[in-house]
Amino acid sequence: MLLTTAGYTSAGVKTINLPPDGAQLKASTLPGYEKARVNCVACPSAEYMQYQPPTAARPYWENMVKRMKAVFKAPIADEDMPAIVDYLVKTYGNEQGQ
Repeated sequence: MLLTTAGYTSAGVKTINLPPDGAQLKASTLPGYEKARVNCVACPSAEYMQYQPPTAARPYWENMVKRMKAVFKAPIADEDMPAIVDYLVKTYGNEQGQ
């Protein structure tokens, strides 16, 4: 089978309109809350955090934050990472209530 593209033109720019994100990060007095609110919901939905295992330990959340920065290019400053991890593990992980 031979496919040709001669004479084929692009239909233009396509856009996708996503519904507004209804989920919000759980509010906290932990310093990492504000950093997570600013940095961690720009790409994934805050709802994503709610689907992580509540038994997830600190290394799990550390790897997640590192992956978001390295792979998905989240604009997280290195010095903010420990506070964000602390907030995530204490709010969504196995250190809840500590």
